[in-house]
Amino acid sequence: MAFKFKINLEFKKPEISKVEKRELINIKYPLIEPFAYAHIFWDKENKELVYKLEEPDLDSKEEEVFKVLEEGVRELINISYIAVKKGEEVIKYLEKNIKVLLDELGISITEDSYQKIMYYIYRNFVGLNEIEALMKDYYIEDVECNGVDAPLYVVHRKFRNLKTNVIFKKADELSGFVEKLAQKCGKYISYANPILEGALEDGSRISATYSSDVSSRGASFTIRKFTKEPFTPIHLIDFGTVSPEILSYLWLLIEYGGNIMVIGGTGSGKTSMINSLAFFIPPQARVVSIEDTKELNILHENWLPSVAREQVSSVGKDKYGEVSMYDLLRESFRQRPDYVIVGEIRGKEAYVLFQGLSSGHPGMGTMHANSVDAMVKRLETEPINLSPSLIEALDVVCVMVQEKIGKKMVRRLQNVVEIVKVGEEGVSSNVPFKWDPASKTFLYKLENYVFEKLFVKHGINKEELSKEFKIRTELLKKMYQSKIFGFEEVQKIVNSYYKDKVKVLRRFGII
Repeated sequence: MAFKFKINLEFKKPEISKVEKRELINIKYPLIEPFAYAHIFWDKENKELVYKLEEPDLDSKEEEVFKVLEEGVRELINISYIAVKKGEEVIKYLEKNIKVLLDELGISITEDSYQKIMYYIYRNFVGLNEIEALMKDYYIEDVECNGVDAPLYVVHRKFRNLKTNVIFKKADELSGFVEKLAQKCGKYISYANPILEGALEDGSRISATYSSDVSSRGASFTIRKFTKEPFTPIHLIDFGTVSPEILSYLWLLIEYGGNIMVIGGTGSGKTSMINSLAFFIPPQARVVSIEDTKELNILHENWLPSVAREQVSSVGKDKYGEVSMYDLLRESFRQRPDYVIVGEIRGKEAYVLFQGLSSGHPGMGTMHANSVDAMVKRLETEPINLSPSLIEALDVVCVMVQEKIGKKMVRRLQNVVEIVKVGEEGVSSNVPFKWDPASKTFLYKLENYVFEKLFVKHGINKEELSKEFKIRTELLKKMYQSKIFGFEEVQKIVNSYYKDKVKVLRRFGII
């Protein structure tokens, strides 16, 4: 058989034109060419925006051939080989076995049928079955399955929550898929252990349940997707999340070893914010990151990413093989980091981090808290129990929120809070930047506590700091106006600024 499977696996961000009225939206873009497409349109009957995953239809004969080949492939292929190999190599391996089966079984099909069947074989054996195409959608942040016979929902970057046409109609199929997710995470899920927390190879976070004892609709899952390229600081300006002035201020703070905490509710953009701030860490600095699930993606040569590991086995109360965030953080300070980043602070690892911050090791992290007062209460009470003097090691807290503007959900930095003093009476603070809903702009004042601290600690003249703040603000504005959003390009410009400031400023016509 001379047929050759043709599939395009190259990542390409589709462009989506802006449509003001949701009722007029009718957009289609490729996910896995030439087989899978996303179609987003207004459902007039239900009066809602929906997401339709369009894949090739198989007629009755093609469906029959597919089932026969699917069963035969399970017996022929080496699953461990598929798990290790990627791209073209694994496609060649699958195609070779499919052709062997077709010849041995004496099955004759057209090239069109062959292409469609090969797509589904690839999707189900190499990919993630029904949701493989959804996982390829650049704009999808979350994929949510609430159980059997319920449509999957996605969280779209442009249109937020959308109902899809993807449905798991049989309980055993959904349970089998959740088992597959667990295997892809290198973990195990069963009736005895019905809850799964893990991460796929691309960093996407998985949260799943296995039985109706835990979730009344049967097995369920939520996938928080990991973007191929994280948002740059210029992206955040474009989204209206921050202003160039805020980024310039935080850039100066990071350069001189300031300590930053990013707080907010679920889905408020804490990780995106901290990943963008990491662009401003000096290129020669030694960076160590600690996470329980890998989400950070930093383009930094001298970066050591560390991820916590759950127990491998247990005997009674003794756990074996567990490597906690506390263990990793404690060990990280022996590796002489210039900057420590903690993905999310929940427990006793906070004590190690704040001890490090107090002793001169700069760092940043995230926490679930809606205000500075709420953050301090969490830090001072069980299970963390930090003293006020340790909390004062923080220089700045960035408060992130997710708010609704009309029909659109927006992630925004609500305010920047400088920690002046933490005592029994509460938190004494200063707010140099805050979002003003009335004027729909970020308000800021030049008087700030952090610049005073930099003056005392490093002896930097206040006029020099103010001048540098204005220059970096202008540079970030020029980068935004020039539409420089690329992950590598933005990092290259920031690194070049540290090495040859004059050259960068001349390039953008600032001097």
